[in-house]
Amino acid sequence: MTLTLSPDYRQRFQTLPRSVTAVRNDASHGHTIDAHSHPWVQLLYASDGVMRVRTELGVWIIPPRRALLIAPGVLHEVTMLSQVNMRALYIDAQAAGAMTEDCRVLEVSPLLRELILALAAEPLDYPVEGRGGDLARLILSEIAAMRTVPIAVPWPRDRRLQALCTEIMARPGNPRRLDDLAFDAGASARTLIRLFPKETGLHYRQWVQQVHLAHAFEMLARGESVGAVARALGYASPSAFTSMFRRLLGRTPQHYLAEWKK
Repeated sequence: MTLTLSPDYRQRFQTLPRSVTAVRNDASHGHTIDAHSHPWVQLLYASDGVMRVRTELGVWIIPPRRALLIAPGVLHEVTMLSQVNMRALYIDAQAAGAMTEDCRVLEVSPLLRELILALAAEPLDYPVEGRGGDLARLILSEIAAMRTVPIAVPWPRDRRLQALCTEIMARPGNPRRLDDLAFDAGASARTLIRLFPKETGLHYRQWVQQVHLAHAFEMLARGESVGAVARALGYASPSAFTSMFRRLLGRTPQHYLAEWKK
């Protein structure tokens, strides 16, 4: 079932004098929430399911045990890559403090997960000096302690580079040569490689690895095996994929799979 928040409901939680508000929104596979923004910090989290979030500056795949912290005013589009049980937090900018900068993926600890679910079960206008207020304060403290996960895919503004990046995102395991992809994008491979650091902050190969990580998280969260992920992304063997994954994130894909099954 897809739940669409009514304008009246949105108005209620947008204007409540609460430092943190939790909203439940269960959505079906393929459902998209069109580009929009908020005047507060949003922590976009799903207790079950996988989401893809796009902004002008990047693309993020959000599997279980991860959440995206979105700064105020950032236009973002959300697509459900599976059935999703979303539990979004809306945090007053003054209470958020340093959270108001950029967008970043956070690890969600078991404690933070339970706090989010508990606040989502409270009334929107929970008593500030009651259980809801206690949960909100604990949530802010726990978010501040969470580790950032480096799995963002920064998005370029140059149209030629966008064309190349769109093709790679759509077919991350495509064996086509960069020269051929660049020709289709309307520029030389050398020109596009030179543009990557300027437009994305990453070199070409680093950017492709971020794409591979994003797709790997999506596939692993759907229950795909490490071998299937490695083949889909064009790696010579599961061990080659695992080596890249561990080098960038410090842990193996198997470690993340074990975490998600807890």
